[in-house]
Amino acid sequence: MASNTPDKLTEPALRWGILSTAKIAEDQVVPALHAASGHAVVAVASRDQQRATTWAASNDIPVAYGSYEELLADESVEAIYNPLPNHLHVDWSIAAIEAGKHVLCEKPLGCDRPDAQRLADAAATHPELVVMEAFMYRFHPQWIAARELAQNGTIGELRTIQTFFSYFNDDPANVRNNADWGGGALLDIGCYPISQARWLFDAEPARVLGQVELDPVFGTDRLTSAVLDFDEGRTATFTVSTQLQPYQRAQIVGTTGRIEVAIPVNSPKDAPTQVTIADASGTEVLEFGPVDQYGAQADAFGAAVRNSPPAPTPLADANANRAVIDAIFDSAPAATWVAPA
Repeated sequence: MASNTPDKLTEPALRWGILSTAKIAEDQVVPALHAASGHAVVAVASRDQQRATTWAASNDIPVAYGSYEELLADESVEAIYNPLPNHLHVDWSIAAIEAGKHVLCEKPLGCDRPDAQRLADAAATHPELVVMEAFMYRFHPQWIAARELAQNGTIGELRTIQTFFSYFNDDPANVRNNADWGGGALLDIGCYPISQARWLFDAEPARVLGQVELDPVFGTDRLTSAVLDFDEGRTATFTVSTQLQPYQRAQIVGTTGRIEVAIPVNSPKDAPTQVTIADASGTEVLEFGPVDQYGAQADAFGAAVRNSPPAPTPLADANANRAVIDAIFDSAPAATWVAPA
């Protein structure tokens, strides 16, 4: 299998199991793990044995299981990647922890903050394990540079962040359109601008104001906007949608300049990305990559596993992000400010 060739891996390779045959695993994470040094994808599980076997063969994975329980019982698997639907993130991540596995779980952690706290509580009983929410953007050099520029005075005092992120998906069979499974724009992609704003300001919003439009058939939020108030005149605003023309952009604005991140979330792994810095003296364009941000995330996760925890981004950060999401949902019906828990 390609991911086990000695010239691609440093010893000991971190042995991964993939919990489900999700599209993001097939399109992004498994190829990144195959390409990166120090990682080996050794098994995949589905609730259907034939699907697991077919998926494993097409994705160069040696072992296929017909249940999630079998994967977690495999002693050769050290780390689990969990890209299950949102409502299954916490329960199966806890099961993986209890099986002694490190866990990289797709965002968001839980369908509400109490759900996310259950995972944090379970992880706290196993401090020897690395458990992390998969916000891959933080490991891309464009965001590492953007954060440094926003915080080192290059654009003066950071005052506001504006983000737009949308795609179009009205497929009733898609998990993102299932309200009972944690579908909708805010959980799927609104979590990114919230995370980015909190990371850039290195602070938590004191209050939030949300506006949510629900799909009349799916019951999921298909167009959501929010204002995050970080006090001291600092704000972040964003709009996300599951039923608009695909587009994304982030503007980070200070008192003397601004930073524009052209592709803030879905940065391509086979092409460079650009960050623009503009101030009174002119415009400078910084180019980064090509970089596979999923591979960079796996490397940071793997380094924590091999060098001992904590995770590069702790579960406390995931819980704080989840609290903001909940506050936006609480704010929308009455159109009133709500303080995150």
